[in-house]
Parts: sequence; structure tokens; C-alpha cells
Amino acid sequence: MAEIVQQRIEERIPELEQLERVGLFTKKEVKSIIKRATALEYKLHRLIINKEDFIAYIQYEINVLELVKKRRVHIHYQFKKEEIEFPIIHRINSVFKRATNKWKGDVQLWLSHAAFCKKWATKGQISKVFSAMLAIHPDKPALWIMAAKSELEDRSSSESARHLFLRALRFHPNNKKVYQEYFRMELLHCEKLRKQKNNLETAKMDLGEYEFSPEILSGKLAEVVYRDATGKIKEAEFVISLLNIAAIFDFTKELQDFILQDLQDNYTEDSLTWDFMAKRELEAPGAGEELHTAKGRASDINRREERCCQVYEEGVKSLNTEPMWTCYVAFCWERLKRKTNVQELKENRNERQLGVLQRAHDSSLLKEEFYTNWLKILLSSGDDEGAASVAMAATQRYSKSVSVWSLSLRTLMQLGSGDVGRLFQEALTHINPKESLPLWQLQVQWSVANQTPEETEAVFKRGQLSAVPAVSMEMKESYLDWSFSTGGYKKARKAFTSLQENRPLSKAFFTTMINIEKEQETPKMNFLRDYFERALQEFGTSDDDLWLQYIQEEMGIFGQPENSGKIHWRAMKFLEGESVERFTCRFTLMQTEHL
Repeated sequence: MAEIVQQRIEERIPELEQLERVGLFTKKEVKSIIKRATALEYKLHRLIINKEDFIAYIQYEINVLELVKKRRVHIHYQFKKEEIEFPIIHRINSVFKRATNKWKGDVQLWLSHAAFCKKWATKGQISKVFSAMLAIHPDKPALWIMAAKSELEDRSSSESARHLFLRALRFHPNNKKVYQEYFRMELLHCEKLRKQKNNLETAKMDLGEYEFSPEILSGKLAEVVYRDATGKIKEAEFVISLLNIAAIFDFTKELQDFILQDLQDNYTEDSLTWDFMAKRELEAPGAGEELHTAKGRASDINRREERCCQVYEEGVKSLNTEPMWTCYVAFCWERLKRKTNVQELKENRNERQLGVLQRAHDSSLLKEEFYTNWLKILLSSGDDEGAASVAMAATQRYSKSVSVWSLSLRTLMQLGSGDVGRLFQEALTHINPKESLPLWQLQVQWSVANQTPEETEAVFKRGQLSAVPAVSMEMKESYLDWSFSTGGYKKARKAFTSLQENRPLSKAFFTTMINIEKEQETPKMNFLRDYFERALQEFGTSDDDLWLQYIQEEMGIFGQPENSGKIHWRAMKFLEGESVERFTCRFTLMQTEHL
């Protein structure tokens, strides 16, 4: 191993001598480089090698390269790069190659090598790196795309990029992203050829030796890619994505028309087609003379939106589905949200949105989230009767949805409806009990504000009897809080006593009662001990915080400090797992007054 390392160091001597001779590095710095390089070389030639050692070696060499580059700028010396930089770059490439051969599965290592080649202008090497990487990782479409882009952008080789895309499609014949980037590449190639032809014509050069095929210049190769792609992937969304790519280029009018016609002929069963065609009407040119005033612009926008709606109307006639109505409603909502100072345009948008929502609802094809928008519009316009009607209709349409029931009940509560109490009971019979907690919380909130204490207590009692632990525990906590706020300490203590054996119980139930007791002018320590003991029966094996609070209370002015040792002993006995170590650490901090 020592002989190999010595040989590697001796190979560096010519470049190091040049660095010192031309004044880029001092003699001391050269010695430092030799020392550091020797240590790194030894690590690379051990019996058991680590990836981190290779990365450290490469990073050190790159740092040297960067320093050489800065020193050249500083002293204005740009000669002998073949004798200084080139050997370092060659050495880095060799180490990268050894590393990627050893850890073939590390994609990031391969990409780091490619990035190095790109930065340090070794573009001939970058193709070899990608080629070797793709031989190991042909199952990753993103790598094929990166390799093809590198050929096109770094080496200006459209032919190599096309070859890589074709190879990628053998491995991934139905991959949308590969086809999209292949399609884009052909259009970029076409754009490049058009610019070359234009430059030659501008320079009035003879084009006889250059061949510019009219078919290629018009984007026929991209059309071939499109036909192949849509023959395998028959999705409107994919076709639209290719059309959007084509629209970036200013010479693809014929290609765009072809794709658009294909979309209209073969993909009308997809709501995205109608959505796309409708929104295109917004981009149609307007009447120029009308656009000089705000009212004229608003009138033009209104006409465009009407044309969009006409396309949507055709869509819902031929494709009466939830996705189609969703596209229509979403478009109307997006337009309604846009700000305008023209009242007529606002009213038209509002009326259009309400009409579409009503028709989608009548067809039982309105999505759940749009009922929220509908209620917002009605409430903001002061149509309380309409809002109440929609709220009821929403619960009938989505009777098992907690969010719909919550929204509808909140709306009816806001409107002061007299049916809220009955509807809460109806809601709880329809929805999954495990998801009913938000409705119980909402019912308590409504009952506290609108019903007698006896009726509110009855709601709490029903909630406490729920078979769902989360609901039962929440109702007990809320009941304790409500008892204290309405009847004071005595009622809260009575509520606690009645529920303390009624499991399941939450930690918050006990801590609430503890805090209520501590808020009294003269807290009773016997009661506090009872609350802590009962809480520890439930949570003493895992909750170190409860034990610490108990100890702190005993060490306080109302407690007996001599009891804290017994509590500590019990805590160490009962706590399990990581909570023991956590308790010990926090207890130590508490003793040193750091907690």
C-alpha cells in the first residue's frame, strides 16, 4: 500500500512544481498539500474503504482547484492550465470512477460526478458518466431525461439527445414525463435550426451546402413524437400538457391546431377537455376600441366569460358527471373571486355562480366543498332563507359527512334557527360515532349559549355516555369546566366526585380539577393529594410530568416536603421505559432550581 501511495504522490510533483514556479502557491503551501494528499491517499488504499473517505478526497481536490482559479485571477496569470488544472481534473475523475464502481447504487454520487464534469468543462467525460450511470439505473426515467438534456444543452447534440430519449422509451414506454421532454426537445431542435437558417439568410450566405428540410422546420418530428405518445397514453390531461408545451414556441401554429383538433375529436368524454376548451375563450382577442374605458373592459371580460360558459354548457349536456360540474363551478368561483369596481360585472358573476351551483345540486353532482362557497355567497347577500335551505339540502346530500353537518349547523346557529337542537340529534344518528367529536363540541357550544342549564347538563350527560373514548373524555373535561364557571367550586367538586370512577378519563380532567383547587384562597392539600393519586392511578406508568407536579406541590407552602422522597421512590418504581430517565433528569434540574 505504501508503494502505491508514494507513486500517487510522485505523480503530483510536476503540477506542484509548476504551482510553486509560477507563484500560485508558496513552498509552505505545497508541502501542506503533499501532507494532506498523502493522508487522504492512505485512506483510499485501506483494506476496508469508506464512501466518506472518497468524498473527502474529491472535495479536497475540488477545493484546491477553486483556490488555483482564485489565485490566477488575483495575479492575472492564465497560462499552463494543461500542466496544472488538467492533471487535478483527471485525478478527480479517476477517484469518482472508483467510487461509482464501488457504490453503483448511489445515484447522488453519479450525479455529483456529472455536475463536476459540467462545471469544469469536461463535457466529453459527462457523456461517459451518464452512459455508465444509465447502464446501472435504467429504471429511473428522471436520469434518462437529465442525460438527454445534458447532450442537448451542454454538447449541443440533438442527435444524441434523441437517441437517449428513444432508448428511454424502450424501458419506459408509457412514461408521460419522458414523452413530454422528448416532445420539447424536438421543438427546441426545430427552433435552433430555424434560428440558424435565419442567421444565414440575414448574412446573405449561400444555403446550398446546408439542408433545412421544410418538414423538420415546421415541427413534423415533434408531431411524430406526439402521435406515438398519444397512441400509448390516451389521456386528455397528457394531450393538454403537450399542447401547452407546443404553445411556448411561436412557429407551432399548425401543430397546435392539429393537437387541438385531436383533443376535440377523441377526448370529449373527459371533463378536462371541456375545461381547457372553455378557458381558451378567455384568451380570444377582444374589440380594441372598447378596451379604453373600465366599463368597456368589463363588458369585454363579461362577453369572454359568457363564451366560456357556453362551452361549459355544451360540456354538461354531453357529459353530465361530477367532474364536469366541478370544473364549471370552480371556473365560476374563480371568476367571482376576482376584484372589479364595475357593479354590473360583479352581479353577473354572482348570478352565474348561484345558477350553476343550484343546477349542479339539483343533478346531485355538486361536490361537498362547494356548499361552503354557496353558503358564503348567500349569507353575504343577506339571503337567510336561501342559506337555511341550502344548509338543509347539504346535510341530505352528504348525510354522513361531519364537515357538512358542522357547516350547516353553524349556518343555522348563525341564523337563529329553531330546529338546531333536533338537527344535532339527527346528525349524530347519521355520522360515524368515531368522527362525532366536532359535533358534540359544537352542540355544547350552542347549548350553553341558547338553552337552560338543565338542558345543557343533559347534553353533557349524553356525551359522557358515548362509546367513543375521545367523545366521553372531552365531555367530562368540558362538563367540569362548565360546572365551575356556572356553579363555582362546590359544583365543580361535586362533578369531579361523580365522574372520578367513570372511565375513560383524560389527564386534562384531573389537571383541570387540580388547577381549580389551586385557584382557591386556601387550597386543601388533602384534596390535591387525592386528585394527584387518582391521576397517577391512570397515568402513573408513563407520565413523569404528573409525578414532578405532585412533588412540587408537596414542596410548596401548603405541602409537606418530607413526603417528596416517598413520591420520588414511588415514581422510580412505577414509571416505565424512557419516562424513568426523563423523570430522573428533570427531578435533578428541579432540585438545582433549573426547572
